[in-house]
Amino acid sequence: MGGAGILLLLLLAGAGAVVAWRPPKGKCPLRCSCSKDSALCEGSPDLPVSFSPTLLSLSLVRTGVTQLKAGSFLRIPSLHLLSVGLPITPASLHSFIEDNEIGSISKNALRGLRSLTHLSLANNHLEALPRFLFRGLETLTHVDLRGNPFQCDCRILWLLQWMPTMNASVGTGACAGPAALSHMQIRHLDPKTFKCRAIELSWFQTVGESALSVELFSYQGEPHIVLAQPFAGRCLILSWDYSLQRFRPEEELPAPSVVSCSLLVLAARLWGGSQLWARPSPGLRLAATQTLAPRRLLRPNDAELLWLEGQPCFVVADASKAGSTTLLCRDGPGFYPHQSLHAWHRDTDAEALELDGRPHLLLASASQRPVLFHWTGGRFERRTDIPEAEDVYATRHFQAGGDVFLCLTRYIGDSMVMRWDGSMFRLLQQLPSRGAHVFQPLLIARDQLAILGSDFAFSQVLRLEPDKGLLEPLQELGPPALVAPRAFTHVTIAGRRFLFAACFKGPTQIYQHHEIDLSA
Repeated sequence: MGGAGILLLLLLAGAGAVVAWRPPKGKCPLRCSCSKDSALCEGSPDLPVSFSPTLLSLSLVRTGVTQLKAGSFLRIPSLHLLSVGLPITPASLHSFIEDNEIGSISKNALRGLRSLTHLSLANNHLEALPRFLFRGLETLTHVDLRGNPFQCDCRILWLLQWMPTMNASVGTGACAGPAALSHMQIRHLDPKTFKCRAIELSWFQTVGESALSVELFSYQGEPHIVLAQPFAGRCLILSWDYSLQRFRPEEELPAPSVVSCSLLVLAARLWGGSQLWARPSPGLRLAATQTLAPRRLLRPNDAELLWLEGQPCFVVADASKAGSTTLLCRDGPGFYPHQSLHAWHRDTDAEALELDGRPHLLLASASQRPVLFHWTGGRFERRTDIPEAEDVYATRHFQAGGDVFLCLTRYIGDSMVMRWDGSMFRLLQQLPSRGAHVFQPLLIARDQLAILGSDFAFSQVLRLEPDKGLLEPLQELGPPALVAPRAFTHVTIAGRRFLFAACFKGPTQIYQHHEIDLSA
């Protein structure tokens, strides 16, 4: 080899065997001829084979090799020249020897060859290369991958990202598939167009009693979950057990007929029993401090916290004919009625949102289309209603790409997705949803999801596709299946992400959010 650069020639040929090198024995293996620093093996040598660790040149001819195993060359680190296929002659020392049948290579097959400058895997049967195949080969200056039937799917993404980081000439050839990319030059592919990240929600834990609502709050820097459990007559507070790596009950508040436990302080109960709870000082248990509007809140169905002019307020949607949806704001030590809204309309849901830089409130009702109110002059005034949205049980909003979207839940008929156009919400998408009581958008990690719960079918998880601006199906939740889901929320704790699903006719289920790299 003299002063020539180090050259690795992989002629990957034949079928059937796996090459694996072993520590030197001081012998020349059967069917091989050896000199001081080179070896030539013809046919299929007895495996495993052993060579001197100072070997510089190795040629394996017609060996029947179809796969290179991890660490194939680890025990011969001084190797300068490797040919698998045809015998090496002086005239071919600086040539690539190609046209073979290797179909797979271990990601660690080239481990230990840290002085390698030239590598050819051309004209073989490789559809993909393992990630990290070239790890540690910083001295590479020439790589030839042409003539392989590469599938230009997520498995090739790492290669597209690796090539610009190396000061090497890389010949890649064209894609053999998928059909949409067939014959396209690999070097012309844009890594940004590949969607190689998937997510999955898998079951993690069950919390025994049924629940109507589930909400997240923070106490002393730690996230907590509060469940409204009407049949158990309580608001149940859960925290994360770092030892058991599970959620555990931490505290419960007696609350017969509870329908909502909002942000730790409000227990909305049927027939005038809604209460405000507070923690007198850190470390002490919660205690009831106030009964809220007993003559107005007869059948509360939903409670939402909002901030108006720097003050915290609650809006409680009341579903009774005699009651009234009520805005309660802080006044001194307690919360007191500030405004009655939408009387006699049997409201089922309230959603606080911001549009055009101002607070807005959306009320869904059993008797008419959802009505949008805006905050002006110290009170909410009717602004508009939602067109073509009859029989809407609940509404939830989310923001994406500078737009405001609305998820409208319908028990009978199709649930809907709408987008704010500056003056009203316009229909964007309809989704079959027989038996739905909740259509909840959630931003988990980088993904804008929406979960459509059903009383009669599997609950559906959808993901917003930014290119289309539409929600696309992602997965069904289960097993175990959710039984009459009513609310969803998510929490990030200890570096893990969880989804809580409160169910009216079954236990609350907890799912863990996983990210999957499809290019790995």
